[in-house]
Amino acid sequence: MTTRIVVTGTDTNVGKTVFAAGLTGFLGASYWKPVQAGLLSETDSETVMRLGGIPAQRILPEAWRLNAPASPHHAAAIDGVAIDPEKLTIPQTQGPLVIEGVGGVLAPLTRTVTFADLVARWQVPAVLCARTRLGTINHTLLSLEALRARAVPVLGIAFIGDPEPETERIICEMGRTKSLGRLPLLDPSTPTTLHAAFAAAFRTEDFLSGSAHSLFAGQNTG
Repeated sequence: MTTRIVVTGTDTNVGKTVFAAGLTGFLGASYWKPVQAGLLSETDSETVMRLGGIPAQRILPEAWRLNAPASPHHAAAIDGVAIDPEKLTIPQTQGPLVIEGVGGVLAPLTRTVTFADLVARWQVPAVLCARTRLGTINHTLLSLEALRARAVPVLGIAFIGDPEPETERIICEMGRTKSLGRLPLLDPSTPTTLHAAFAAAFRTEDFLSGSAHSLFAGQNTG
């Protein structure tokens, strides 16, 4: 079975696009952003192709391209269209597929459906990207609760930023999930520095094993 992984985040601008670029290159995967909100600057697909060094043929076209950099439900309304979550079906690929969400876990696609609801229907394992800076404990645990409520399988947390060992430890302990690793802030941010940092911080088997860590487990395994 083809490995499919959803990359979601605790918030917008948490660093999940950079992580998705690194993961796509790391796994030799294809990349898909179902909904792109905001077209005035570089899109997330373009960022992943550039930063991850991903061939254009492995960047799948978005199902919805919305002009305004806003919540998908609002951006769609501004454009005079309506997102139909039932039409968001995962494309078939020859190898692994990395699917990047829009905004945070509960970003609304419509007035009644969030991105987490869509992932729950897909039943594809998710990686939750979380900053390491102040405030992340609350945001990350709330995001895990939202995923738990929908029985979304979670592979673990990908931390992004400077090391904060106690913050990372308590999130995994209280969230009853594992740390997949931590991607440092890159300066400069290039395909070379991203590939090197990703290879140093993460293990392919944590993404390709096909077994998500249960959010209902009684203790942290990470």
